[in-house]
Amino acid sequence: MSTVEPLAAILVAGLAMSLIAFVGALVLLLGEKRVEKVVLPLVALSSGSLIGGALFHLLPGGVARMGNVPAVYIAVAAGFLCFLFLEHVLYWHHCHRPAGAHRKPMGLLLLIGDGVHNFIGGLAIGAAFVADVRLGALAWAAAAMHEIPQELGDFGVLVHSGWPPRHALAANFVSALTFPLGGVVAWSSSSVVDVSFLLPFAAGNFLYIGAADLVPQFREGREGRPALSNVLWWAFGLGLLLLAAVLYQDH
Repeated sequence: MSTVEPLAAILVAGLAMSLIAFVGALVLLLGEKRVEKVVLPLVALSSGSLIGGALFHLLPGGVARMGNVPAVYIAVAAGFLCFLFLEHVLYWHHCHRPAGAHRKPMGLLLLIGDGVHNFIGGLAIGAAFVADVRLGALAWAAAAMHEIPQELGDFGVLVHSGWPPRHALAANFVSALTFPLGGVVAWSSSSVVDVSFLLPFAAGNFLYIGAADLVPQFREGREGRPALSNVLWWAFGLGLLLLAAVLYQDH
């Protein structure tokens, strides 16, 4: 496989991920109440997908390239710790509740936090594409499921904080452009250093966001009432990535 193919995939996937930022416009088109009904199931689906991507794709991919050595699991822990650190130092939290459920944050700080998050995500997904284009596509799909409810939430936060809707959409898009930047950095660095460690590192990212960040949100359900349907959406997301892993091995 030529080195051009992973780069092309990274660029296409990075642009597609950045365009997801415009999904926030659905809040305006559908109305806040309708969006409220779908956000938590989407959060549950994305949580299961992220955890499935970590357990069934990124971690096995890291073991396959690095061997079953302590460095793999150290990288997982580092990826988990990295996002925990970001959340505390930047006072940033991936809260996917509709706008009315947010306290008014500093919009610029939110965008900076998302930009850093997207860059790290781009590095990790870019490394997955370098390892195997199919692995990268599967990791991208899991991350994309997470981005949809995140962008809905971020757009709601910015508008609720006083940002004009057009400015909020544009700012979200600019913040999302750090994702393809991270992917290109991972690709360009792969010719100099072995970026395989970014696969288990990404697994740690996915595990933190999927478990520590998202599970508490959909577990509470709307108005604090737990909903079994959200658990089923979570299981469906996990099952999708498990099925993808089985099909991936068969081919």
